[in-house]
Amino acid sequence: MQTAHFRHQFHLYRAKISLVLLFTLLLTVPTLGQARYGEISKAGQDDKLVSYGFFLATHTNYWRLKYSDAFLDPNNTELRDIQSIVPVYTAGFSLGFLVTFRLHDQANILFTPKVGFYEFRTDVNTFSVSQPGNGENNFLRNTETYVNEATMVEFPLLFKYKAQRFNNTRMFFTGGGSYMFRTKEQEEADIEDIATLGRDVTVDLGLGFDFYFKYFKFSPEVRFSHGLLNMYRAEATNPAFRDAISEMRRKSITLYLHFQ
Repeated sequence: MQTAHFRHQFHLYRAKISLVLLFTLLLTVPTLGQARYGEISKAGQDDKLVSYGFFLATHTNYWRLKYSDAFLDPNNTELRDIQSIVPVYTAGFSLGFLVTFRLHDQANILFTPKVGFYEFRTDVNTFSVSQPGNGENNFLRNTETYVNEATMVEFPLLFKYKAQRFNNTRMFFTGGGSYMFRTKEQEEADIEDIATLGRDVTVDLGLGFDFYFKYFKFSPEVRFSHGLLNMYRAEATNPAFRDAISEMRRKSITLYLHFQ
């Protein structure tokens, strides 16, 4: 059974705490500015049938891993040296364009093509045996970190529901999906110790705020993404631990900064 390690827990909570603090800061600064100046923005982005923009984003992602039945079998001797395989939250960033189709004052369709730069880290923990001078066996735990790097081209299509506008602020929710593919060829990806496929489909859910300024609209958003496809490619993975894994699916939390 996979054990909990303090360092992995720190990685997990550090990513979530950083996103919460940054998102809180983004909410506070525009609100203070609105309270100071109080002028209602009339830029009119929400009145256009089609409007455009761009965004920058930072994300933290990891593999949602599932062990194989062979690894969980206590009678299996081939994988007995492996203690656990632990995905680690890893940061990355992306950028892209925003196209908004107006359905209603409170409803939009968003098309947000982007390029994302991802890094997935996985720790494989194994046991080794040493025999000191007293003749007794000592078990030592070794950790080997494997890294998958990928540049992904993504095509998210989202539905955006917005609350009624209050002065220069309104809250919104987004939901939809994305299709993505890796720019790296499969033959090159198969060289990595943990081999993965290059295409995925995700389900995305997010929430954020629209802040209206004199000449533009600024919209920070936190979005959660869950991969639907099993990305694991066992036949090209390192034989030392490939049979211990049955599934690997992508999971990420992304902070978007939209400018429109």
